[in-house]
Amino acid sequence: MHRLIKSFSSVILDFIETVVIGLSLFLVVYLFLLQPHQVNGLSMFPNFHDGDYLLTDKVSYRVGTPQRGDVIVFHAPAAANCPEDTGCDFIKRVIGVPGDTVQVKDSSLYLNQQKLDESQYLDSSVITSEGTFTSGGRVITLGPNEYFASGDNRPHSSDSRAWGPVAADEIVGRAFFRYWPAKDIGLLPKVSY
Repeated sequence: MHRLIKSFSSVILDFIETVVIGLSLFLVVYLFLLQPHQVNGLSMFPNFHDGDYLLTDKVSYRVGTPQRGDVIVFHAPAAANCPEDTGCDFIKRVIGVPGDTVQVKDSSLYLNQQKLDESQYLDSSVITSEGTFTSGGRVITLGPNEYFASGDNRPHSSDSRAWGPVAADEIVGRAFFRYWPAKDIGLLPKVSY
């Protein structure tokens, strides 16, 4: 009987050890390397749909900086009016990086005084309207650690046109992999200007 109890307690201890190691590995990955995010809403349609699940790389921007065309996840700015204490994160595309000028005119985005060619991810019929922050053809010059981010579904996106640049310290990471729905599993296409 004593041998049976000892054997049983050994199995229980092995199980607990496995669970603790597994949870520890999960926490390290979740806190420092990768984080899952779900797309809520249609601000990135048609490239991302409501309910898509993405993995966000949290390491790249610790050793590098966001690039134009990257799809980023960041903490929603106060001006976005997310419900308090909800951990509201946004997903948008980086249009401008520190030092760039961005302007909305003629229903298009202009980057450094040049009309931005967004044909890699936007249909030519998409109209980019001004927002509160970019009204009157205002030219925005991005400061150090500031990024201009916009949704791909311009008529239905609350983005930098409405509330201004995204601060670098608010960026969670770069969305790089879609793992749901199953028909769309894969790396997200790289876009460059």
